[in-house]
Amino acid sequence: MKLSKKQRQSELKGTIEATPFTTDEELAKQFGVSIQTIRLDRMELSIPELRERIKSVATHEWNETVKALPIEEVIGEVIDLELDKRAISILDIKEEHVFSRNNIARGHHLFAQANSLAVAVIDEDLALTAGADIKFTRPVKLGERVVAKAAVQVEDHKGRTIVNVHSFVDNEEVFAGSFKMYREHDPKERNN
Repeated sequence: MKLSKKQRQSELKGTIEATPFTTDEELAKQFGVSIQTIRLDRMELSIPELRERIKSVATHEWNETVKALPIEEVIGEVIDLELDKRAISILDIKEEHVFSRNNIARGHHLFAQANSLAVAVIDEDLALTAGADIKFTRPVKLGERVVAKAAVQVEDHKGRTIVNVHSFVDNEEVFAGSFKMYREHDPKERNN
């Protein structure tokens, strides 16, 4: 059953409020209308495009700021951050990220997204990657959205903070990395 414009816009507004990172393409499929119709509905409802929604949510939800590097140097859009605990970023794979002959993302872009997120989550003015153990589990293609999730672990035996990053397309893991991070101060000193 096709929804009236008023019903569709009402449901569209609710869907975007519940899941602000949903793309226009996903919304068009969900409502069975064209992408242009979704864009027009968003404009009439004064709902910004995805990139602006991501920035807005990130700005309102963070009560802490990235210290180890400027936020604009993080590869991808950071959408969640709790320093020394966890972080999430989104990277939409575009033409500039892929090999022209097969439209597969170059691995260094996935690594850069994960590595910069591992640096960003550290609650220090200086955080550097001392080492990394990484694994690519499947190729990522043009047009796919990569969601990287970082989780800070305890220190290893050498006093490095371990940050595990898992990257997904939809719910399928495409990259996993364990980053050994050098930080300026020992996190235990902060509590004493």
